[in-house]
Amino acid sequence: MAKSQQTFNKSEKEKKRLKKREDKRKKMEARKVDRAENGTSGIEFAYVDHLGNLVDTPPDPTMKVEVEAEDIILGIPKKDDSEKEEFDPVRTGTVDFYDSSKGFGFIIDAVNKEKYFCHVSGLIDDITEGNLVSFELEKGTRGMNAVRVKLVK
Repeated sequence: MAKSQQTFNKSEKEKKRLKKREDKRKKMEARKVDRAENGTSGIEFAYVDHLGNLVDTPPDPTMKVEVEAEDIILGIPKKDDSEKEEFDPVRTGTVDFYDSSKGFGFIIDAVNKEKYFCHVSGLIDDITEGNLVSFELEKGTRGMNAVRVKLVK
């Protein structure tokens, strides 16, 4: 006697498929009834007003703004040299902590009071705790590092 080819998994999938089909048919019937009761023809329109907001009423033609195709800029506008602000990479701060035996420490920036890690490899002059120093910042593996650290005289 041969086994049935209909397994439990196959029958479950078939039930799901039939249920999905029935749900879809019910939704379609509900939309037909709703359309008959409300008289709407289906999908409502969404308009964009002169401020760029989505609204359900058509935009006011008097608020329309004419734009020339040449005025539309695609991408980032180029900066002039006059617009460029000067950036001084050299900062000043005080040495908060420095362990000369381990070769690392922390410097607190004078402007924003943030702590920056410094390593002995980034030192130009020997430093100790409390010294006023100038330094530059460089991206490290765990954040910004103080490099080219010099004592301020």
